[in-house]
Amino acid sequence: MKAYPNTKSNVLDLAIILFIIVIATGCSSTKYIADYQSIVKKVTIDSVDKAFEEEAYNYIQKDIRPISGIGINVWIYNIFNTKDGRYKTSGVKPLGTPPPILDSTLVEISRTQVEKFLMSKGYFNARVQSDISVKRKRAKVRFTASPGPLFSFNDIAYDIPDPVVKDIYLSNKAAFTHIRSGERYDDDSLALERDRIYEVMRENGYFDFSRPYVKYTVDSNLNASKANITLIIDNPVNKPAHQQYTIGEGNLIIAPDADGFPDTISMNPRVFRGLRYTDLSGKFRRNPISRYNFLTQGERYDIRNEELTYNRMYELNVFKNVKIDYNKMPDSGSKVFPVIQLIPQKIMSNRIEGEVPFNAGTVGFTLSNTYTNNNMFRGAERFEFQVKGGLQSRLGRGSALFSDIYQRDFSLSANLSVPRLMLPLITARPGRRGGMPRTIFSTSYVYAQQKDIFDRHVLLNSVTYEFVESKSKYHTVTPLNFEYRFGKLLLDPDSEFGQRIIESNTYNIILLARRNITLGSKYTFSLNFDKLLTGNDFVYLRANMDVAGNMLDLVSRLTGTRSNPAADQYTTIFGLPYNQYIRPEVDFRWYKGLGGAQQFVARVNAGIGYAYGNSLVMPIEKLFFAGGSNGIRAWQARTLGPGNYNRGESIPDEETRRALFGIDQLGDTHIEANLEYRYKLLNRFFGAQLKGAVFLDAGNVWNISKNSTNPETHFDFSKLGRQIALGTGMGFRYDVQYFVFRFDVGLKLKDPQFDGSEQWVIKKFINGGRAFKDAYAISHSPERYRFVQYNFGIGMPF
Repeated sequence: MKAYPNTKSNVLDLAIILFIIVIATGCSSTKYIADYQSIVKKVTIDSVDKAFEEEAYNYIQKDIRPISGIGINVWIYNIFNTKDGRYKTSGVKPLGTPPPILDSTLVEISRTQVEKFLMSKGYFNARVQSDISVKRKRAKVRFTASPGPLFSFNDIAYDIPDPVVKDIYLSNKAAFTHIRSGERYDDDSLALERDRIYEVMRENGYFDFSRPYVKYTVDSNLNASKANITLIIDNPVNKPAHQQYTIGEGNLIIAPDADGFPDTISMNPRVFRGLRYTDLSGKFRRNPISRYNFLTQGERYDIRNEELTYNRMYELNVFKNVKIDYNKMPDSGSKVFPVIQLIPQKIMSNRIEGEVPFNAGTVGFTLSNTYTNNNMFRGAERFEFQVKGGLQSRLGRGSALFSDIYQRDFSLSANLSVPRLMLPLITARPGRRGGMPRTIFSTSYVYAQQKDIFDRHVLLNSVTYEFVESKSKYHTVTPLNFEYRFGKLLLDPDSEFGQRIIESNTYNIILLARRNITLGSKYTFSLNFDKLLTGNDFVYLRANMDVAGNMLDLVSRLTGTRSNPAADQYTTIFGLPYNQYIRPEVDFRWYKGLGGAQQFVARVNAGIGYAYGNSLVMPIEKLFFAGGSNGIRAWQARTLGPGNYNRGESIPDEETRRALFGIDQLGDTHIEANLEYRYKLLNRFFGAQLKGAVFLDAGNVWNISKNSTNPETHFDFSKLGRQIALGTGMGFRYDVQYFVFRFDVGLKLKDPQFDGSEQWVIKKFINGGRAFKDAYAISHSPERYRFVQYNFGIGMPF
């Protein structure tokens, strides 16, 4: 047997050496500082209650906190900001993080801040001492606390001279108060109480109420470590009570254009239902805008209605600036007069986008043009029209770029989004809770062609309602979803090539040539979508349900029509068979913040498509695939599974494998699990943050339909361990605030297309990879085995 150099082992050795160098270099910053300086390597806080340790550490000045992790940020800083063996004092580049140089002044500030923090948590007699030890320019700082006794709330008295204000506070406080006798004293509890009192007063008509009216006196000169609290709500100066206000006549004014308002404004003389509507742009109808003004004449002032008006006006997506002011008239008494000023944004836009996807011996391009009108019918209706096309070509065999185009795609789509629920025979109230409700009308045409195999056409039409139950709960209901599919095979079924294609993948080839109709409904529920870009602890859930054909089946049964798909007898509509299936899918994720920019994410994504009644199989567009930049990242999309499927064994000749690429590796069901650890690499990297990630992906797709003739593709729980693919890798995320550019490198660990221990392809990657890939190329040509998969994307994978 021919011997090959162990290049993978050499690469790993070099990576380990580089890793050690990075650590050593990051830790060797002491050589760049002066002899009298030292670098802080450790900071500890002793004798502090475990519940407050992490928060107390946050009061240590950042410039003397040790760098966490392996020191790569310091290493990068040292590369760009040292000269002649010393740190630069000018021309410092904002790359990486400087090492924490010991500063006794910052140590004293930190000591004082920790002491004050402990006092704010009820340790009124707390004292903190600091101690510094230095050895070989490496410093350790230790803060030792003597907290003393913990004080708790004792008697709580109220000094509120306005009886109405006192009654409102006392009747609402049970829902929010943290000041209770026997509870631990905490300054944060007092601050929270002040904020909630302010909110409650502003919700009950007190337009002029402000936080400084709320004060406290604390008497801690008691035995048994208790503190008496007196809550004071002062009256306005020289007034016997606070004034409650109601809403007077309102003004809603729209600027002429995006430049803002002119010096003089000619107001609309007509007032309708307590609102003067003045549109200086002439581009907006009254009702679609004014229905989201919740500051109604005659109602008591409530800050929640003001905030709701702000939110809804912005959510219309036609105004770049929303401002709400109030006027008071000398003779109006207890009324405030709202003035809502709206500055419109650009109404129409046109966006051209393109991408060049390349992978696994293929290259392509996609070009799209999207026209958007944010005010189609002068009621903030958003209209989008998109034209999109693309090509995909094979590389290799000495051919020129795009000389072997095997796939063509083209689509037209139009969407109209109306900012309200358009329900027949029902008048829906403007959304007060959650967010802006919308009705979306969609239509699209999709054409796909695979060279010498098929043409495929799909017409899609739907009506969808979107509404937000709360900030964290989002619903999408599509009561009407109509799909018309038709296609044809380009190959000659009687030819030798055609027979090979059909015999190799009869299941999916038949689906491509079918002509049918889908009439069904969809529902999607999302939980905590609004928290996805935060570093908090939360659970995310997205559940979809796609059901089709049941209504048509009921009508068929009522009319006495019966179908027998096994005998090729289908119930039809407009002369075409209709699809009947159910397709649930769930995406469940657990996000755990680990402090700073560190986050751990665990995800399970699963779905199943089941055809029944008038159908034997799912539409091919409803099947699942595995791999890709948002899935199991060590595989290219549509190249994993189903089950233990091996293309080289199932499709023995190269021409057929080439023709069926992307068609044969689909499934009725899929299960996928991902683990990902995210962390920050560089805080300042060319004007943005550079973050890193390491991940582990697992999963596959399977067939459950009896019409699939390949038993190795079927889901079998007893073989699940042998049918699961495993991949790992690392990635970078370049975060520019509004966009995250992502690059992931996936490495195959376990590949279910092989048997037994041969599935653990990571062993081949480490030793013997070249011989393995050469043997694979012979049996699977034109495909070559790739241990490593590169993925580019925009946005987080999940």
